Amino acid sequence: MKARIHVYLKPGVLDPQGAAVAGALKNLGFNEVESARQGKLIELDLTGDDADAAKARVEDMCQKLLANPVIENFSIEMA
Repeated sequence: MKARIHVYLKPGVLDPQGAAVAGALKNLGFNEVESARQGKLIELDLTGDDADAAKARVEDMCQKLLANPVIENFSIEMA
């Protein structure tokens, strides 16, 4: 079983990496870019057959380590 976790900053949290990406893209001639937000993707390979239990464990992992719940949101995709 696989889990994909998308971690991204909450709205209103400053994102200097995203601003740097947007600025660099504009410097390269991609003037249609108004802004960018930087995030991260984490892929996990998991053992077990119980998808509901696995998702609950992954959510616990996110709350405890993979995301900072004060400034970040996350979403989980199970496959």
